[in-house]
Amino acid sequence: MNWGIIGLGKIARQFADDLRLLPNARLQAVASTSLERAQAFAAEFGAAHAYGSYEEILACPDLDVVYVATPHPLHCENTLMCLEAGIPVLCEKPFAMNLEEAMRMVAAARRNRVFLMEALWTRFIPGNIRALELVEQGAIGALHTIRADFGFKMPFDPHSRVFNKRLGAGALLDLGIYPALLALTLFGKPDPENICAVATFTQTDVDESCAFNFQYPNHKLALCHATIAANTSLCAHLYGTEGTLMLHSRWHHTQKLTLSRYDGRAESFEDIDVPYTGRGYHYEAAHVMQCLENGLLESDVVPLSFTLDLVETLDAIRGKIGLEY
Repeated sequence: MNWGIIGLGKIARQFADDLRLLPNARLQAVASTSLERAQAFAAEFGAAHAYGSYEEILACPDLDVVYVATPHPLHCENTLMCLEAGIPVLCEKPFAMNLEEAMRMVAAARRNRVFLMEALWTRFIPGNIRALELVEQGAIGALHTIRADFGFKMPFDPHSRVFNKRLGAGALLDLGIYPALLALTLFGKPDPENICAVATFTQTDVDESCAFNFQYPNHKLALCHATIAANTSLCAHLYGTEGTLMLHSRWHHTQKLTLSRYDGRAESFEDIDVPYTGRGYHYEAAHVMQCLENGLLESDVVPLSFTLDLVETLDAIRGKIGLEY
């Protein structure tokens, strides 16, 4: 199956490198705003075609699916471009800058009957899948609390995608989406009135640190934190009535779980190793290809309804902290 990549930054390189692990995948074309950059990328990863504009990739022969890896504010435009041309899309997270954009993208996919999925790669990591299975099997009893952080100390550069507001910068959309994703996967979408959120801001007017909590019925809580001002533990804890499940660092693509069970005041521990190959991006790529081979228009693991819920939740958090783009 022939892949194209639009936007050739760091994550595109990791994705292209992982495609080599799939015997039924081939990097057919890459597109950048710089032909020189596209040609260098194509030479490094063995792509047959290199284009110096995003639009040119639409004319590439034998293109089966495109991975959109451009800066956040371009996701909607680039995805719509492909969908209107009948080309399936795997769009990097965050799917869109707001719910209005996301709804336009979903509507275009359904109108044109073309496959579309948000690249929530953590949902396909073996360790994360195992964690969800353990929770569903009742290994920790009834799950009632989620605690997850995601933070890196980023050197300040007002022009970088991390701090430049025009590039959709800030902790929430880049890092906070992962704890939000975990909460929605396990508990579902919170009502806006059940979201509490606070943030601090950089001199470029994007969120430097963001803390948000979701409250659900039946005494369920999700406690989330994202920051570009500190290196956090990058662990996630799932607390149940009969035990705790810890997803070790980096929890969004963990390779180790620790399951603890309560026995009165005592506690027993079991480590579970769940290794994987490559960088982990080939799992979502393989899923997309399976969906396409089966004639599906959306994923059964990351359906478009889930993506819309996630974008709406991020919008609600931004409303609470006063972050506007």
